Amino acid sequence: MSQKKTIPSPIDSSQGSKKMLTAMVGIGVFCALLIVLTYEGTKERIERLKAEALEQAVFKVIPGISKTRIFELDNDGIFIHSDGKDRSKKLVYAGFGDDGSLKGIAIEASGQGYADVIRILYGYNPYTQTVVGMYVLESKETPGLGDKIEKDENFLSNFNALSVALSEDLTRIENKVAPVKQGSKANPWEVDGITGATISSRAIGHIIGESSSIMIPLIYSQLEKFKLD
Repeated sequence: MSQKKTIPSPIDSSQGSKKMLTAMVGIGVFCALLIVLTYEGTKERIERLKAEALEQAVFKVIPGISKTRIFELDNDGIFIHSDGKDRSKKLVYAGFGDDGSLKGIAIEASGQGYADVIRILYGYNPYTQTVVGMYVLESKETPGLGDKIEKDENFLSNFNALSVALSEDLTRIENKVAPVKQGSKANPWEVDGITGATISSRAIGHIIGESSSIMIPLIYSQLEKFKLD
């Protein structure tokens, strides 16, 4: 005698679907909670590590310093002392020698690269009116090509004494920093590019050009604000 097969009723199928849906929602909620807790648990450490890396970068872009001090640009366009915790503020980093004399100002800037936004820090010497160092803080440029902006010595030498001289009335950059094709640099305000990393290297030139046009006249006009005490 053949066995009869039991066919699940519509009600049984409906209840099974509800149980599966409830389980999926529960797993989703648990995963979301886990992500939030992980983020909150590591956020403070990540921010601290970023701050430490940024401080080390300041020493790299301003030669000969032993002390630093953070300043922020307030809503009135005035630089004031800052603890640097509010990252929504426009921050700059003054570097001082052993004798307390100002050696330069490190300025953060960013702009679009080939793959994503590039964040950099560059050092400004107000006495020679030159950029004296550049360091890439964050980049997702193509390994082996675009990332040459971080390690190509010829390219980095652009920023040993890149001219950002002000006009006679000290209100603007006389010649805006501009990128040029590799090997064609003819002026001290030009950034010699990298063959094979053209977009990335040009991006650095444009980033500094845009940033310095705004920040350097402001900084130079308030040099007396940048003091240790």
